[in-house]
Parts: sequence; C-alpha cells; structure tokens
Amino acid sequence: MASRYLVTGGAGFIGLHLCKALLDAGDEVRVIDSLVPQVHGDSPNADAPLAGVDFIRDDIRNPDALRRAVKGVDGVFHLAAEVGVGQSMYEIVRYTGANDLGTAHLLEALAADRCGRLVVASSMSVYGEGWYETEGGEAVTQVRRDPARMRLGQWDPVGPGGVALKPVPTDEQKQTDLASIYALTKYVQERSTLIIGAAYDIEVVALRLFNVFGPGQALSNPYTGVLANFASRLLHGQAPMIFEDGLQRRDFVHVRDVVQAFMLAIKRPGLSQEVFNIGSGHSYTIAEVANLLRQAMGRQLPPPEILGKARSGDIRHCFSDIGKARSILGYEPQHPLEAALDELAAWVRVSTAMDRGLNARRELETRGLVA
Repeated sequence: MASRYLVTGGAGFIGLHLCKALLDAGDEVRVIDSLVPQVHGDSPNADAPLAGVDFIRDDIRNPDALRRAVKGVDGVFHLAAEVGVGQSMYEIVRYTGANDLGTAHLLEALAADRCGRLVVASSMSVYGEGWYETEGGEAVTQVRRDPARMRLGQWDPVGPGGVALKPVPTDEQKQTDLASIYALTKYVQERSTLIIGAAYDIEVVALRLFNVFGPGQALSNPYTGVLANFASRLLHGQAPMIFEDGLQRRDFVHVRDVVQAFMLAIKRPGLSQEVFNIGSGHSYTIAEVANLLRQAMGRQLPPPEILGKARSGDIRHCFSDIGKARSILGYEPQHPLEAALDELAAWVRVSTAMDRGLNARRELETRGLVA
C-alpha cells in the first residue's frame, strides 16, 4: 500500500536520491526545501529534478509552510540542515538557526499533526574522536587531542601517560563528544526528535551518517564533503588540499547505500527511539581516498597537497561499526568506495562546478581556525 512521505531538504544531494527511491516504490512524496544558493546555485530551475513530487519552496522555519508540509503524511524524513564542520565554527547563528531552530519548528508542527514515524539524518560528527584501544587491546573510550602536540605536528591522540593508541571501529555505545558547532547542532537535532517523539508517541529513528559520497553532490559547495571537495579541485586541474598529514581515517558510504538505510528505517515495523550508524564498515586514509579519485579521473593530475595544518573542530580518526544496523535494520552496504569511484569520476567529468576550496581555506585562516 502506498504511503505519503515528507522529505525536508529533499532537493539536496541525499534528498534527491531518496525521493527517487520513494517514487520508484510507488509512494507519494512531498518536499520542503529553501534551495540554499550555496548548495543549489542561483539557477531559477534548481528544483527541476523534483518532477513528480509535491514541492514546497520554503524555509522549515516558516510555521505556515511547515503546517502545510506535514498535513496528512504517514512519515517524515528530516534531512534539512546546513552542513560543514569548518564553516559552522564561524557561521554559528546560521548553523544553529537552520539546524536546531528549524528542527524545533518541525517538531512543533508534528506535535499538532502527528505522523507515524520520523527518520532524522544525524551525523558521525557527534562522536568526536572514535573508539581507540591501546596496543595491549585495552579500550580507551574518551579521547581528545592535545593542541600543544598538534602544533608540533603530532596529530594522533595518545592515552594516559602518553601511551600510543590504535583507532578501532566506533559503535553506537560510544559517548558523544562534540568538537564543532556542526556536531553540536546535529546532536541537538537527534536528541530533540527522540525526546519529542517519546512525548507524542511518534516513532523516531536517527541515522548517524558517515562520509556520504556519490553522483549529485554540490561540487561548488566547499563544505559539502571531502570527496566532493577533492573532485572539484581535480576537475579544475588543481591539487586536492589535505589538512594535517593525510593519514586521518574516515568511513565513506555511497549515497545509494544511505538511501537503502533510510528506506529500511521508515518501513521496517517495530522501530522506535533507535539510533544507528550508517557507514560502509571500512576505513580509509584521506590521502588514500584523494589518490584513488585522482586515478579514477583518468588524467595527469597533480598529487594531493599535504598542508601540515589542522582545522579547528576536526577530529583525527572515526569510522563505523555497522553491526547494529545490519542486525536490526537489515542494512547491508552494496557500493564500496573502490568499486564506485569510476562512476563518480565519470559524473564529475561532465559536471559544471566552481572550485571554492581555496576560498574556504582562507575564510578559516583569516579567523585563526587553521593552525
């Protein structure tokens, strides 16, 4: 039986892929999105890919628009958010306003006109540093880097007494440790939806997304994700810029696998007040990823530029343990990074994008957020 769903931020990268999957499944789709120029550009046809959906072009902080958006829907996917660790450290009002105040408006609308289930896009950034263990296998649960050591180029965190640590997969049991304004706003989104869901008998599922990649990312937005940033630089024949030494480890998950997780999270019966990691279950160094994409682009392109500097708010290592999503959701990623980069590179080669990576770096440097 077909359902009617609302997708906030449905004109964005993940949102468009999700809307297509919902339509393909025979569901009705409503979207509310303000088409932020940083993401969508200034084109008057920015909403063109949304054919077949009931599209509301408005800000989710507009109560009237939200009341119309939530009316009569069976479920809500909440993806609307400003995205970017670095930018969040100086555009503080913008990020807290869009992410947290926007979510508050959505929750007030749902308190008045309830849906069956709300699935919210959270972020791996809420963890701060991931799990670590000592060389002897002892878990070290809360790790933060020492700024004095980082100024000396000693990027990896150490344990008590300076003991060396090894990063290991991070599961949902890890205590959150918010290292950026972006991370803080995503945690507020996650917790506020869980609190209000419990109070108003709305099933809530929060998906902590790791580094999402795939065709359709906003290549001109330097805050959209590291692979998109690298792609934009390479498209213009420029070297990808890598902070620190490039050996920091992350988990890259394909957008189609993320959509699979969202579909399972909305349709799997019996889920409520649950939080899941959504990643690939594999880790890669940032330098490794830059070189893999460079090779996939198939041209003589410059190697990555290792900056030897750190951005405020960045963490060293975090990659996912997806065992809970596998066992409860039935989630199984199908598009590993190595197998998907040729498709991504082919899409990048025919894309139009402005390389704003250097401008973004200068914005951070002028504010003293790179050291």
